[in-house]
Amino acid sequence: MAITFSISDLAKEFDLTTRAIRFYEDMGLLQPERAGPGGRNRVYSARDRARLKLTLRAKRLGLSLTEAKDIIDMYDSPRDTGAQLKKFLQVLAAHRTQLDEQMVDLQSNLDEVKAHEKEARSLLAKLEKRGKT
Repeated sequence: MAITFSISDLAKEFDLTTRAIRFYEDMGLLQPERAGPGGRNRVYSARDRARLKLTLRAKRLGLSLTEAKDIIDMYDSPRDTGAQLKKFLQVLAAHRTQLDEQMVDLQSNLDEVKAHEKEARSLLAKLEKRGKT
């Protein structure tokens, strides 16, 4: 018999809310079977668990859920692995470019903060020197 997981199993394992897992399901990232009265209980497969793990990894990399889904779906299909890897590299390159641009902006912002700190310290030192004289 195949290993299965409940929504609470996955929520606990990945430190997520059940609401977040249902959202990933709504986005098409997870496709649990339904069981119990009226199909109320979600039953997640090992495949769903792996897809959730990959989704969370993609999020940590800063990819959108749509990008994550596209990449994960590629690996679910029997298509050419070379094409899949090229697509993955394109997504990563675009994301890296975006992060590089953000890094430049952050460094500029940090430099400005440092300049203001230096100026404020200098002014404070002058005020304190006048107060002691």
